[in-house]
Amino acid sequence: MEGNLFTAVLFATVVAGTPLILTALGLLVNERAGVLNLGAEGMMAVGAVAAFATAHHSGSPWLGVLAGLVAGAAMALVFGFLAITLQANQVASGLALAICGVGLAAFVGKPYESLALPAVPPIRLPFIADIPLLGEALYNQQALVYASWALFWAVLYFLYRSRAGLVLRAVGESPAAAHAIGHPVVLIRYLAVAFGGAMAGVGGAFLSVFYTPMWVEGMVAGRGWIALALVVFATWRPLRVMLGAYLFGGVMVSQLFVQGAGLQIDFPSQFLSSLPYLATIVVLVAISRNPATIRLNSPLSLGKPYRPDA
Repeated sequence: MEGNLFTAVLFATVVAGTPLILTALGLLVNERAGVLNLGAEGMMAVGAVAAFATAHHSGSPWLGVLAGLVAGAAMALVFGFLAITLQANQVASGLALAICGVGLAAFVGKPYESLALPAVPPIRLPFIADIPLLGEALYNQQALVYASWALFWAVLYFLYRSRAGLVLRAVGESPAAAHAIGHPVVLIRYLAVAFGGAMAGVGGAFLSVFYTPMWVEGMVAGRGWIALALVVFATWRPLRVMLGAYLFGGVMVSQLFVQGAGLQIDFPSQFLSSLPYLATIVVLVAISRNPATIRLNSPLSLGKPYRPDA
């Protein structure tokens, strides 16, 4: 019985952490290029409704994922035009994108609120899925869960083992120096912003097509903000992003298991539902007490506009 409970909790933790991994890794690449985009909540919401609508009309969840990717990237490019080309304040532009995206998703998704998609069957990996306790939890998952693991390794390799990743990090550290030696800083930042938006859109698509195959207004429920906090929590390191995503995913599902088990507790259910967000605040406060921890890996030009000399 305890083994079944452990497997169920681990399974739910991995699923809950997947949209955070997808979104946070995209934001990590985005911020490594020196661009701070606070619009993850809006990009996830637009990606979620675009994916649901496309999957509903086409009957293909993968076309839905593609639509979510494109919608998230398109939203990010709007931010990129404001923040990179027009040199608007990145914080204000990102907040505007978040608010606009959530509102746009609610408006577009109104006709789809009473609809549901067929559940997408998980992919069970033979042999390793038979490992006791861990097998069913880790290797009987949706395809996007495995894709999030592949994305982690791809981002890790790109940032620390490829020349393109080195150039991107150089742009995030000193765009003037990168421009001086011939790198297209503006193009690199646009590509990084588009990638961050695309991954946020895929994270939203996972929610509306795979996690809960239906559209409900507000279904992103603050995950975009948690993903943003994860990047800081991880001090811009991919491995810490992944571990942090599963940590927050575990906090999210723990309150569901506590409520589902009918345990007698002295706290109201609303307090349990707020635990993931309280944990986010606590972690950020703890990190902020030591500024050196944040400066350790933070790109030096993060949030600072740059215009190449004519």
